[in-house]
Amino acid sequence: PKPIGLIVCYPSNPTAQVASLDFYKDLVAFAKKHEIFILSDLAYSEVYFDDNPPPSVLQVPGAIDVTVEFTSMSKTFSMAGWRIGFAVGNERIIAALARVKSYLDYGAFTPVQVAATAALNGPDTCIREMREIYRRRRDTLVESFGRAGWVIPPPQASMFAWAPLPERFRDLGSMQFSTLMVEKSGVVVSPGVGFGEHGEGYVRIAMVENEQRIRQAARGVRHFLESGIETLHNVVPLANRR
Repeated sequence: PKPIGLIVCYPSNPTAQVASLDFYKDLVAFAKKHEIFILSDLAYSEVYFDDNPPPSVLQVPGAIDVTVEFTSMSKTFSMAGWRIGFAVGNERIIAALARVKSYLDYGAFTPVQVAATAALNGPDTCIREMREIYRRRRDTLVESFGRAGWVIPPPQASMFAWAPLPERFRDLGSMQFSTLMVEKSGVVVSPGVGFGEHGEGYVRIAMVENEQRIRQAARGVRHFLESGIETLHNVVPLANRR
């Protein structure tokens, strides 16, 4: 059957990639040409660095004809677990969403809705503070892991870094590398292949710890990398196992 919608998520989890406004212009033109809807996940829109806010697809003229954009209070206001967000966009799709939602429940717990309203109507000081916290964590991660021997491309946005496997460990694959990391260094990363086959060769690092803990992790990473793959016994790349 013909697809009815296209889902995009920028800033991206797991890659931290940010889409440009030109990308969204092409996307809207594509959606209109093929008569499909765009469902845009903008959950990480406020977690950006270097004074470079990510664009919204709804900035494209006419995008609202084919688009619904979702966001979450979890990232912007640290309300993870409260399960509340909102959607804006095409009136017809929003009406359908409200109808489906009405079949599932009677709405979010009222105090949670009140808190979300207060957050949205309040000053944005806490958002700027949150953004600065993640920027410092990002800079600490890139600097300390770099000194440990692992070059991490600085993410433009989100609370994640998408890191290629160190050169001499690439034949192991992301799953085996991640397993060894936690066993030998005590540092947990998410294997890229867990996000799909095209994630192989990468790992996702979550910047959810403070700067001191990130530096501590970097020391473990340095020890792990300096040990050399030849000293890691009983290591057979998963792709070579029979």
